[in-house]
This record gives sequence, structure tokens and C-alpha cells, in this order.
Amino acid sequence: MKVAALQMTSGPEVAANLAQAVALLEEAAGDGARLAALPENFSFLGLRDADKRAVAEADGAGPVQEFLAASARRLGLWIVGGTIPLKSGADGRVAAASLVYDAGGTRVARYDKIHLFDVDIPGRAETYRESATVAPGTRPVVLDTPVGRLGLSVCYDVRFPELYRHLSAAGAQLLSVPSAFTAPTGRAHWETLLRARAIENLCYVIAPAQSGIHPSGRETYGDSMIVDFWGRVLKRVPRGRGCAVAEVDLALQSSVRASFPALTHRAFGAGAHP
Repeated sequence: MKVAALQMTSGPEVAANLAQAVALLEEAAGDGARLAALPENFSFLGLRDADKRAVAEADGAGPVQEFLAASARRLGLWIVGGTIPLKSGADGRVAAASLVYDAGGTRVARYDKIHLFDVDIPGRAETYRESATVAPGTRPVVLDTPVGRLGLSVCYDVRFPELYRHLSAAGAQLLSVPSAFTAPTGRAHWETLLRARAIENLCYVIAPAQSGIHPSGRETYGDSMIVDFWGRVLKRVPRGRGCAVAEVDLALQSSVRASFPALTHRAFGAGAHP
């Protein structure tokens, strides 16, 4: 079975972003992928963080959700819809929601990004306060797909290994990490974090990313990749737009988990033996 990680350079025009996304989804389906993951903010990356409020959709209805459902149905492809802004609450903030659609176009999961990017980049005049416009999620999500049991996460989540312990304890065989990593943090940490999450949980990692200079002037790191359960990078797209496709071998994963049973040796936290 094959999975795909799609790399985009999104901007403030939703229609243009969806046109970019559908071309990559078609490429993934043409390459035989059963599941394809789009990056964080795939449908909208505005000139200002607050701009996402204007395009936020009601849960269950809106052009981006309709696009994901229709694309999944037309291509016979499971789609992890990176993140899109969904209306969240009375304070005007939105949810950064990662939506999963099955090959018939039915939405089967929603995960709201839990860890929000409120940081000052060391050594740079670069500041982010995601919590000013995004309301955090509270609930980890794992679901069954044709390519295995999938645990959902988003971007900054990858720095918090305790989340992935919950996902693997709930049976995750694959982890999705749609992202829009900054260029400096990407250079420093992106591959290391993804491979660490794969190794410590003996999980495949599907990590689609934003890449390049966006109309806002923001630069994202790119390097979308698929990592196997032993920490090997199977496929990657270093820069620009593109599609990384790789095989998932659940039987081999199961065999390695049986012979190298680190997941059963936990002494603390989620999934630990009493």
C-alpha cells in the first residue's frame, strides 16, 4: 500500500490553493497512493494571521470541506486535509482542524491542533502568537484507514512526544504531521523530530509541509517526507511543490514490533505496564 505527502506553497487566495492541491492529489492517486496528506494551512495562508477568521467555515459546510469530499470521492482516495480554519467559539478564534475523508467522500475524523505556536524564534526578529487567532484542541484522535491505524497531529505538536505516546498506545501504526515549519526551526529540528517520533513509537510518519516564500513574506522550510517505523526517510520533497509517495508494509512493521518490543517496555505514561 502507498501513502503520499504533498508539498505546497499556499497563499491568501483559496481558489488558487485548491487548484494547486487538486493537481497534487491527482498526482498522488496516479502514483497509486491509497491515502494522501496535505500540509497545514493548505487552503489558506493569509497576509496576516487574523485573516483566517474571514475564511473560516462552519463545521460540516463550506467550499474547502466540499472540495476535500469531492476530491476524495472522484479520485477514490483517502485524504488528510492538512488544516483548515473552522469557526470555533464566541471569542472569534478558529480551530486549526485536520479533517480526514474516506475514498467515498465521507468525513471520518476531525482533529483540532492542540499545541499552539506562541514563540519568538531565537536569534531572529520573528514572532508568532498562534493562540491569538486559534483555539486549541483538547482530544487526541486515532482512526482506522486502509493503510493502517492513523494518529493525527499538526506541526508544533511534533515537539511534544507525550501526545504521540497517547496515539501509539491507542494503536497508531502511522502518524500524520501536516506542517508549516519556519525556515530556521526547520533547518534545526524538522527531520530530527520526525525521525524521533517514528523511532520511539515504531510508527510510519507522513509529514506534508509548506515550502518557500509566501505572499506574506513568511518563509517555510518544506522537506516533506515519509519516514518508516525504523526512522528511515523513504521519500522526500526538499523544496518547492511536489508529491512524495512511499510504500507502507504493515506486516514488516508488526514483525519488527514483535522482535523489538520497545512499546511494551514502557515504565511511565501512556501505554505503560502497571
